[in-house]
Amino acid sequence: MGVYDRIKGVSRRDFFKIAGTYGMSSTLMAAGTFGGVMTAANLARAAESTYNKRYAKPAKFEMKFGAAGFNPQNLLIERAGCLEFARDLEERTDGEIRIEFIGNNQICGQLSCVEKAQQGIVDFYAASTQNSAGGAPYLNVLDYAYMFRSRADQYYFMYSPESQRILRDPFEKRHGLKFLFTHAELRGIQLGLAWQDKETVTSIDQLAGTKNRVTGTQLGRIAMNALNLNPVPVAWEETLDGLKQGLIDGAETWASAVAYANMSPVVSQCVDLRFFCGTEHTAMNAASFDKLDGQLQDAVMEAAYLTQVHVQAANEAALVNTVGFSNPQMPNTIFAQNNVRVASLSDAEIRKAEEMCSPEFQPQLWEEWRERLNGWAGGIDTYQEIYDTVRQHDITLAENVEPRRWWKG
Repeated sequence: MGVYDRIKGVSRRDFFKIAGTYGMSSTLMAAGTFGGVMTAANLARAAESTYNKRYAKPAKFEMKFGAAGFNPQNLLIERAGCLEFARDLEERTDGEIRIEFIGNNQICGQLSCVEKAQQGIVDFYAASTQNSAGGAPYLNVLDYAYMFRSRADQYYFMYSPESQRILRDPFEKRHGLKFLFTHAELRGIQLGLAWQDKETVTSIDQLAGTKNRVTGTQLGRIAMNALNLNPVPVAWEETLDGLKQGLIDGAETWASAVAYANMSPVVSQCVDLRFFCGTEHTAMNAASFDKLDGQLQDAVMEAAYLTQVHVQAANEAALVNTVGFSNPQMPNTIFAQNNVRVASLSDAEIRKAEEMCSPEFQPQLWEEWRERLNGWAGGIDTYQEIYDTVRQHDITLAENVEPRRWWKG
């Protein structure tokens, strides 16, 4: 089913008719606010109200936001915060900034959004940092194996002033992009239908020798090779077929990506390996940011902060209540409906995997990339500094991490 075929009960024809009247961005923003059943009539009313509010006065800055595979439907599965950010920034600036949201790969995809933002074709983009690492290799800095122990660690780092120094400043300096906010999950191996009748994976040894699809991250490949997971680059659109037919055993990605990308019907086990980041981030062209006056720049940062807080709480809830990424699973979740088992590994197994592939235990595997990233960051030890930063806290639940305005130090 195509993404706009049925957005919560509105036919494709009706959706495009409403978008033709009120514009795609107003219609998408209106659709994104619905928690219950949507009809063409109430979507039209919401789109009209959104349009009137957004166009009450001329905007000083009209900006484009290119989002890879996102639309209102799957933004309620993986809570990446794109529409919340656009809505908040428009309201916060009283319409002085107006955002045209172009999702669903219509202006850029997972691999190309970062380049479109660098070229100024879009002002904002949303895609995974791992896929964006092809066009902005400094983003590999997030992908050292087992640097983050948990989603709590990831949020703790993103809120930390240390993230400004270690991640955001070098990223902006090197690639001309401002890292605004991100969702946080850790990657595992999503096993295809060939594993449906096999016992639930409990050990990293059961995965040895399997063939698995890999994303654009260079550091992710280092970890996969060390874990005997045979990374093979497979185009996203061919991944579903590969998992279905058993051409590949699995794919390296995270739980809510399986759910939002409609991979659940061809995934039998979601192995919670937690071996490196799955971060669907939003960033901004630095030149677009620099042309704003101080007040509007503050508004961008405050909207990014508010969205980060929203994403932290909303995605944690969606993982359990919508995706089904828990043991036991909630009924009627996407995983439960598609018989996707969550394969949890013991602390001892996670430790074994860490000892096989992490920079802490296998430093020689990482030397070349670590040196490169350290050079780009001005000579700091990127891995060690992030590793040490996230071990300053002992919070176990991601929703309990205290939000902080990272740029204020």
